[in-house]
Amino acid sequence: MPPHDVLVVLFDGVQSLDVTGPMEVFTGAAHCVPGAYRVRTATLDGAPVRASSGLRIAPDVALTDAAPPDTLLVPGGQGTRDPDPRLVDRLRTYAPRARRKVSVCTGAFLLAAARLLDGRRATTHWAMCDTLADRFPAVEVDPEPIFIRDGDLATSAGVTAGIDLALALVEEDLGRDVALTVARHLVVFLRRPGNQTQFSAQLAAQTAERPSLREVQHWITEHPAADLSVEALAARSGLSPRHFARAFRDEVGMTPGRYVDRVRLEAARRLLEDTTDAVERVARRCGYGTPEAMRRAFLRALGTGPAEYRRRYRPHHCPPAPRPAHSH
Repeated sequence: MPPHDVLVVLFDGVQSLDVTGPMEVFTGAAHCVPGAYRVRTATLDGAPVRASSGLRIAPDVALTDAAPPDTLLVPGGQGTRDPDPRLVDRLRTYAPRARRKVSVCTGAFLLAAARLLDGRRATTHWAMCDTLADRFPAVEVDPEPIFIRDGDLATSAGVTAGIDLALALVEEDLGRDVALTVARHLVVFLRRPGNQTQFSAQLAAQTAERPSLREVQHWITEHPAADLSVEALAARSGLSPRHFARAFRDEVGMTPGRYVDRVRLEAARRLLEDTTDAVERVARRCGYGTPEAMRRAFLRALGTGPAEYRRRYRPHHCPPAPRPAHSH
């Protein structure tokens, strides 16, 4: 099988994690399936660039000389705020010749500026979704998913979502087992499906201002199987149930019940991914009480039941990366 060519576009002010995260995924897959991917980097004219972190990166080729790849990946970073017009022009003519066009984080702004996202559904970092929609009204911006596939275009949310998208592309190319094994090797906690929201329970919620409510937030996360009713949590915080519910909503940004639902769902997903516990035991450990209650929660949030979720997202193993021979 000929290698899949992956070309990563670099520019001054690029976010280095947007670059290295997907690159590690593709090269990791090439260790599982030798020769599966050839990953290269390119700048407009072949000159080195400096990432937003200060890291200096020397490219493999000049974008003006590179043959069209199988997958063209455009990372984000501060350099997308006022991009080089020559880079945008080059992407406008060059990118359509690639089989897949992929952006990570604010790399979507470069694809949009090149008119490649017109009439397409796309996402970017949650903090920049409104700006993307305002600046490029022809783009259908969805701020919720961690990544979106729309035909030959794929866009992802901030930084680590680029790893999730790269893993999804590896799964498309080489199968689920390889993608999930790469996730294991990279110590990625969950190989998240694209329709997962950009926010975990902790990220979506604010951290409460008063210490007693912050302690309740930590308690919920560490004890999903406990009694997490408003009455029980209010007693732990030293407030009346009514005062607690109002203060929690005001300071955390969601009701206690919604927060508990999100924490329990995340805990159940981790156990389904990382253990061989029966679904019934997972349901008990995460406070659902019955498997049916957990199944309803999964269907409501993810569109799939716990058993199917485990089948799709629990890693298997593939051969380890080959080690170089040592001379004696």
